[in-house]
Amino acid sequence: MEQKNAYPAELVLDYADRPMNRATTFFRPLMLIPAIILLVLLGGGGKTVSLGTVVVLPTLLTILFRRKYPKWWFDWNLAFVNFMTRIGAYACLLTDVYPSTDENQGVHVQLVYPQAGTELNRWLPLVKWLLAIPHYIVLMVLYVAVVVVVVAGWFMILINGRMPLDMFKFVEGVFRWHLRVAAYSVFLTTDIYPPFSLE
Repeated sequence: MEQKNAYPAELVLDYADRPMNRATTFFRPLMLIPAIILLVLLGGGGKTVSLGTVVVLPTLLTILFRRKYPKWWFDWNLAFVNFMTRIGAYACLLTDVYPSTDENQGVHVQLVYPQAGTELNRWLPLVKWLLAIPHYIVLMVLYVAVVVVVVAGWFMILINGRMPLDMFKFVEGVFRWHLRVAAYSVFLTTDIYPPFSLE
């Protein structure tokens, strides 16, 4: 992940190169219920101004008026996106390890903490959501493909005990793309426009 030209938001998921648990795979929708309830509780029951519990609007205003990005807001956003990614990986059958609230469990999310005064344009956060619209459109198509791959993967795991590596890599790539777009337009940690790439 420490490449010279790496994007300042990276995601790597560990491939389970072993037979996965067929029983927990079969009942995965039911097993997700406690994790989803926890996400709803963390998000204030959907009554908060922020996206879930990710600190967005306050960060935008602080960058705009103070040219600061409070470190504890960054740390909170990073911890929350790690947790959401673990739930997403479990939901999409990329792992059969139940998502923990604090252990990485083979989910490696890296966001680079920005020096807001020198690395971030104070006005760009006002339009990043607009500039990211092409990514949102492509991601919507990719999400449909992910659903198809996950359903096919569900059958593969029930029959063979594992998801094929190519299917795993595709879903991981979509997760990575989503993270980069979120780092740019939601977390506001970078002004570098995200690449149109699964890599």
